[in-house]
Amino acid sequence: MRTAIAIIFIYIFMFLSIYETKAQSDTTKTLSPKIELSGFIDVFYVYDFNQPKTDYRQTFLYNYNRHNEFNLNLGFIKISAQHQKYRANIALQTGTYANDNYAYEPGLLKNIFEANAGISLNKKNNIWLDAGIFASHIGFESAISLDNWTLTRSILAENSPYYLSGAKLTYTPNKKIELIALVCNGWQHIQKIKGNSLPSFGTQLKVMPTEKITFNWSTFVGTDDPDTTRRMRYFNNFYGQFQFTEKFGLIAGFDIGTQQRVKNGSTYDFWFSPVIIGQFAINKNWETAIRAEYYQDETGIIIPTGTINGFRTTGLSLNLDYSPTQNIICRLEGRWLNSKDNIFETKTTPTNNNFIIGTSIAIKFSETVKK
Repeated sequence: MRTAIAIIFIYIFMFLSIYETKAQSDTTKTLSPKIELSGFIDVFYVYDFNQPKTDYRQTFLYNYNRHNEFNLNLGFIKISAQHQKYRANIALQTGTYANDNYAYEPGLLKNIFEANAGISLNKKNNIWLDAGIFASHIGFESAISLDNWTLTRSILAENSPYYLSGAKLTYTPNKKIELIALVCNGWQHIQKIKGNSLPSFGTQLKVMPTEKITFNWSTFVGTDDPDTTRRMRYFNNFYGQFQFTEKFGLIAGFDIGTQQRVKNGSTYDFWFSPVIIGQFAINKNWETAIRAEYYQDETGIIIPTGTINGFRTTGLSLNLDYSPTQNIICRLEGRWLNSKDNIFETKTTPTNNNFIIGTSIAIKFSETVKK
């Protein structure tokens, strides 16, 4: 795997070198790329009032998923190159998020947060082809907590892809519309599942009628099985983000997916999840947010429980954020989850309720190495 990472570095820098060499006759292409070094650190503490037997809290959560200990959720270092005609990014990560969310990736592939390269396909530079490992096109929450309105991620975000590996075509006809089509190795996989010969596909339509309103529709079509048991999965993610005033914003999202019960079968199982988040800016340094959510997966397609009603869980969260500067945020969140069945671990018997208090300090930094 060390060889694989070395190959990625070599590929990116060979890619940049080839472009620099071929572009001598073109004034635009001979411009040097902007090189930027950046990083992110997110340190947390969570207390789970159920006091589970181990420090590992929930199998369906991948962020801040430790009990009664200080830990690193995510830390990464990234180098990026940006040119009018090409771009490249590589970032190496560590933390509990990487351990949990990349658990099925082999070896050092767990430590790759991002590794991709892209080229512009037209003179207007509004059609791009990118390939490699990149952030998923699904959802309004990312692995970088500074970009999210709440400390913890919604159940919906935790159980849809954070990252994908493949190639994507992005078309931005104007500032108000973005279209993406992609082919990838599967539902959040860097390396394709052994025995699966079928690629997966996705699309994204993002419409921004004004600077304060965003509508998004993302899709995924593929399988998470080898060919012998292939069950097709079809998934849609919808959300709208609205900044009603300088102080108040709202996000409303809805995920719905379906998967074949057996290979070539006509019976499908469904899961779905609505979520709504409101954010209020108290002043330039303090913000608060509240989230209400529900997730239903009765047959355990995404979150298996082995219980009668499957995963049917309601959640409420309340956040308080302090941000002394744009690149630093200190957060406090209380989160309550209530499930139809007793799925949450305690010291003794499982229960249907779970309440936690979580805190974190997150810092993001960047420096332009070469303009």
